[in-house]
Amino acid sequence: MGLEVIPEWIINLDDEDVSFIKKFILASGSLKEIAKQYNVTYPTVRLRLDRLIQKIQVNDDFESDPYIALIKRLAINEKIDFDTAKMLIGEYKKIKGKV
Repeated sequence: MGLEVIPEWIINLDDEDVSFIKKFILASGSLKEIAKQYNVTYPTVRLRLDRLIQKIQVNDDFESDPYIALIKRLAINEKIDFDTAKMLIGEYKKIKGKV
């Protein structure tokens, strides 16, 4: 048996995200159960899952355009606001289209 290939999207997650995924799977995908385990509300867990989904999607975007993926990652991690991210991506696409 050869070395197993670990998908890029998993490698780019931090340990906390991987732990969340493991707990989510072991809880059979029950967000209510995860909320109990973390001692937080259901909406908090839902937000955490949504951000994790975005991180995975951004990794997929990176392969097609690293700059856009960077801007999305900054917005997901709340380093820049969503409106600024949209504006930067829009301007970048305009400039890129002219090249």
